[in-house]
Amino acid sequence: MTDIVPIKRALLSVSDKTDLIDLAKALENANVEILSTGGSAKTIRDAGIAVTEVADYTGFPEMMDGRVKTLHPKIHGGLLALRDNENHTGSMTEHSIGPIDLVAINLYPFEATVASGADFDTCIENIDIGGPAMVRSAAKNHRFVTIITDPTDYTAIIVDIRENGGTSLETRKKLAAKAYSRTASYDAAISAWFANQTGNVYPDQLTYAGHKIQECRYGENPHQSAAFYKNSENRPGIATAKQHQGKELSYNNLNDTDAAFELVSEFDPQTPTVAIIKHANPCGVATGNSLPEAYEKALKCDPVSAFGGIVALNQKLDAATAKEIIKVFTEVIIAPDASDDAKEIIAAKKNLRLLTTGGLADPMQAAKMIKSIAGGYLVQNRDIGNVTLNDLTVVTKRQPTEVELSDMLFAFKVGKHVKSNAIVYVRDGMTVGIGAGQMNRRDSSRIAAIRAGEAAEMAGDTISLAKGSVVASDAFFPFADGLLAAAEAGATAVIQPGGSMRDQEVIDAANEAGLAMVFTGMRHFKH
Repeated sequence: MTDIVPIKRALLSVSDKTDLIDLAKALENANVEILSTGGSAKTIRDAGIAVTEVADYTGFPEMMDGRVKTLHPKIHGGLLALRDNENHTGSMTEHSIGPIDLVAINLYPFEATVASGADFDTCIENIDIGGPAMVRSAAKNHRFVTIITDPTDYTAIIVDIRENGGTSLETRKKLAAKAYSRTASYDAAISAWFANQTGNVYPDQLTYAGHKIQECRYGENPHQSAAFYKNSENRPGIATAKQHQGKELSYNNLNDTDAAFELVSEFDPQTPTVAIIKHANPCGVATGNSLPEAYEKALKCDPVSAFGGIVALNQKLDAATAKEIIKVFTEVIIAPDASDDAKEIIAAKKNLRLLTTGGLADPMQAAKMIKSIAGGYLVQNRDIGNVTLNDLTVVTKRQPTEVELSDMLFAFKVGKHVKSNAIVYVRDGMTVGIGAGQMNRRDSSRIAAIRAGEAAEMAGDTISLAKGSVVASDAFFPFADGLLAAAEAGATAVIQPGGSMRDQEVIDAANEAGLAMVFTGMRHFKH
């Protein structure tokens, strides 16, 4: 088996022409014959570098608007022939097929075309056929052919050619693996788009693709490896964010920051809103007349848990808010944008990461959520359910007040982002107690009430913050005990999905306790 394979003929055909001239010049300097097509050939020729059009090389013209140009035996025979197989080399001689030793290809920009909102026919025309075929041919025959699909690999190959006259088998294997990953992700993007176009939400064969943004130092725990991939969704958030300072985000940082930003994106961008997240659960969420006020209210809910947490804002981070945030040890701040003054203030805390996303996520944007289980995946649509005032049904004798209704809708929206079983107490546009992830709803109610009491004590109050609050449950109360726990804590109104066999029992308990209660008809389990 050969190791270093000399490069004598190369085929360059790229949509992304980044550093193409650098590669072409290096090949020319190494006396490599260059074949190319269309725009790539023009770019190379305009740089004064000798290049042969593929149509001239094959003796067969491009046709059908360029759909047929590289699908020819002189191209694929030159890529696929085994140089140490007499039968193959004999066929090459018989049919005047020369070997092609290096191929640089990046495919038609299908993903970018779809992301631009192009129409169906334009997207179809940006499905590359010849490119993937050449990539796969070259990768299959990596014993003899170097395949480059990423311009960032040009520099290393240029060095290899200059120093060794060719590439090593180890390099070719790595490039071949990368090439197959690229064609797989390309086909996955086409498959997903086509399924959506035909309304086939869950096709028989499901494919997903992602582009690696970073390898994490470790996963949830130090003995687990992890990496962060971006898909083609182009959703503002952690995958689009620019990190302005601080050390690299960990796996847990990424997960928690995503949860935080998704939560604040639920709220009207004209209303200053702040969420503080710890271990993917909110420990404080509030709106205010300003961001500093919203942050102060969010922090008041659970200042103990906020230590080492993630802070998300739905508006541009300003200097006044930045000054407040840095008073508490915080891992990450994420916002649509940040003022220069705010960035300067945050810079004083060198380990504090500041991320700006360029916008809020659309809470109504449909997408798939994937969870790995043993032997497979669970796939579902993102929870884009949204409850409005018109969706509420009052089921108790007492009608809720306007203030209670406003707080109930706020609480139910927060509850959507709390791990089940979820109970959220809210008063005056701020969470005052959150109970998350318990095995029964009563315990979640009690934990939330305890948090409200502790928050009051830390603020120097003798009365629990839950007094006069409303309470939201992410799913129905199966028994009256969870609701009664909320009543004991001082809640005056309840919002819940309803739908339990014991709804009437719960309604009767609410009436006896003098509570107002509304049903939403929609639950928000988050496991």
